[in-house]
Amino acid sequence: MKESWSAFDTFEPHFRPLVIIELAKDTKEETKEWLTQRIVDKKKKEGAQLLVKPLVKEDGGKIDGNQNLYLVGASHLRLLLGAETVGLVKECNDNSMRTFTYSSRNTFKDFAEDNHDFLTMAERQYIIKHELENLRAKDERMIPGYPQAKLYPGKSIMRRLMTSGILLQIFPLHDTEELKKLWYTWCGQVKISYQPLDEIRCYFGETIALYFGFLEYFTFALVPMALIGIPYYVFAWEDYDKYVMFASFNLLWSTVILEVWKRCCAIMTYRWGTLLMKRQFEEPRPGFHGVLGINPVTGKEEPVYSSIKRQIRIYLVSLPFVCLCLYFSLYVMMIYFELETWALDFHEENESYFSKLMLFLPSIIYAIVIEMMNRVYRYAAEFLTSWENHRLESSHQNHLILKVLVFNFLNCFASLFYIAFVLFDMKLLRQSLATLLITSQILNQFVEALLPYWLQKRHNKKVKKRVYSIKVDTDLSLFEQVNLEKEMGTYLGTFDDYLELFLQFGYVSLFSCVYPLAAVFAVLNNITEMYFDALKMCRVFKRPFSQPTANIGVWQLAFETMSVISVVTNCALIGLSPQVNALFPDSKTDLILIVVLAEHILLALKFVMAFVIPDKPRDIQIKLARLEFESLEALKQQQMKLAAESLKEETHGEKKMN
Repeated sequence: MKESWSAFDTFEPHFRPLVIIELAKDTKEETKEWLTQRIVDKKKKEGAQLLVKPLVKEDGGKIDGNQNLYLVGASHLRLLLGAETVGLVKECNDNSMRTFTYSSRNTFKDFAEDNHDFLTMAERQYIIKHELENLRAKDERMIPGYPQAKLYPGKSIMRRLMTSGILLQIFPLHDTEELKKLWYTWCGQVKISYQPLDEIRCYFGETIALYFGFLEYFTFALVPMALIGIPYYVFAWEDYDKYVMFASFNLLWSTVILEVWKRCCAIMTYRWGTLLMKRQFEEPRPGFHGVLGINPVTGKEEPVYSSIKRQIRIYLVSLPFVCLCLYFSLYVMMIYFELETWALDFHEENESYFSKLMLFLPSIIYAIVIEMMNRVYRYAAEFLTSWENHRLESSHQNHLILKVLVFNFLNCFASLFYIAFVLFDMKLLRQSLATLLITSQILNQFVEALLPYWLQKRHNKKVKKRVYSIKVDTDLSLFEQVNLEKEMGTYLGTFDDYLELFLQFGYVSLFSCVYPLAAVFAVLNNITEMYFDALKMCRVFKRPFSQPTANIGVWQLAFETMSVISVVTNCALIGLSPQVNALFPDSKTDLILIVVLAEHILLALKFVMAFVIPDKPRDIQIKLARLEFESLEALKQQQMKLAAESLKEETHGEKKMN
């Protein structure tokens, strides 16, 4: 049973800052006063009941140039009540996982009234973010001081401030001591070991920990492919008969690793509590706009936008634009093949070491162009998806992922399909695949981690000089930390990281029988990727807000789709090999039928394996079933208790009447 908020006083004069709010420099004083008051107001007044104070000098004066930075925190009691509100799941004394409630707080492991570490810092910051996002307008019709920034009852105040340009950013503070410990455990020692996923989860949250867990799992899963691929490359390069076994193993491998990952994911997320978290009703995304109307589900006022208009934008604008981009990608691909022809002619005319190197130049240039096109298209896809005006964040993300995956798949793999199934040039296919894979990995490491890290270090030196030039009597470490972190880049999520792994999985699985060393380069890349991604999280970007999640979402489906496509491509490549063709000199129809039959058998085997391997281990299934049974029993008892009380009141009323 939830406790009444009015029964608690959650004010504390001194608190630990957890989240920073930065307002625009020209923000009006009445707006600041109104916002801070709404943040500290009690729940019964529809406030957030949090703690907030500006960054000030010791004597109480505001620091010039930083009067729009506010520190936000909460009392220990307030955070515990917030943990119940957001539905956090914690471990009980009997080792089971249950949704936290304040009334039953003493039944949870490691709970004590004076233990402020019962909730991780990531969980505390997530609670504050949730409360700020759910700070809603009451009877205000506009933001004080800004008549053009309209409000209506139920509208998210923070979202309106953000879209009006008044609120610049909200970000969680780093814990410098904990970050040092995590960095040392994670990357500070040169040794081969598992990543500290539980510590990463406690500091950055489940979404990021799950990405690093998948990266680690995928890297280990690639090791068997790499070990088998090396002897195939060394001893049987042109023997396509042996590649039938290698390709068959690859196809079964791709199915098994994805199914086993679901089980590993379930084990981790059960331990972290997110597997049990109930999905909350999804609010409209911040960028959603429309005419004010009534939501037929909730009955609340919110923007309403015609689904017909959205469909028109999708099918008459976005879809033609995506098709145009795909055509442009194919056009660039044909230019690449012209360069390949030129390089081959140059080598035949000169026959020198330099001409041999020139054979790789077109592929290297094409790989760089592919990366540039992918990044430019990403911005266009984000703009189009925002313009489509999806109501829910999940719908927005699904449309964005679909646009990006379709283009990236064609842009990265179209040339390989063309070489394999139009030119029938296996030597060029091996060369192109190797060059595209290695070049893209090097570019990604440089652009995503090394370059931002170098730029951030340069910027930090400038900020530190500016900070120390100000005579400040307050806690300089906090002042310096806030100023350093507010200028750091914002981590935009795991989208690009998963996309990189998805394309890598495509390079490894689609053409495995042609280039067995693809898995070797993927393993080497992922080992460095773990370090560079850790560097990126700990040194380059602001600390991201924790986001509870139970799985890797739509990316699981994307990887499974790629594994199905790989069955078709590998069967087709084996069917095109000279050795297999020699077995059917008279009838190509028989060859095609046998290849199609083999492909269908392998696909059927994949789906059978996917069905046979459970998504969750047996013990997790039992624990989930037990929790569901206990919840139903508790609901029954509650209903019986209410019915008994109702019957008692009716009997008492009848006796009075008599």
